[in-house]
Amino acid sequence: MASVDRFRRPSTHEELLDALTEKKTGLFGTMVEAMMFAAMLGRRKGRRESFEQHDEPIRLALMEGRLYGDVLLDILAAVEEENDPKILADDRLPDRILIFEEYANGGLGYLQAEINRQPAQDLDAIVAALIFEALQAPQETGEDDIGQLMTSASLNW
Repeated sequence: MASVDRFRRPSTHEELLDALTEKKTGLFGTMVEAMMFAAMLGRRKGRRESFEQHDEPIRLALMEGRLYGDVLLDILAAVEEENDPKILADDRLPDRILIFEEYANGGLGYLQAEINRQPAQDLDAIVAALIFEALQAPQETGEDDIGQLMTSASLNW
């Protein structure tokens, strides 16, 4: 189970996380941003994967300090446990962190598979293609992922 003040990053993807956050060439400024991207990718691709081995955990306060960081934890949990409204209770924060960690691990696994499948393509291009795919999906399929997330989380704004 996740610690209440930290979230784990999977050891198996540490090299990928380092590449995503490399100071001069990385796509993300921080490990937190890379993990947030990976969690949304994991959710989008339906890949929630548990893991045991992890490197130095990241302080949860760093995510909460990001725009919508704490909201991401809540939305992922609400969508995952749509029949359990108590998932958003304060004492269930460890459960929400675990859901986030597992989706991030799944997203990193998916991204690594894309890198392995396209070894000649650079990381920037692969991530850009995934983002472009996500942005285009509602227009091409008629689906609205954000709307579906909000509806399944009972957030009808």
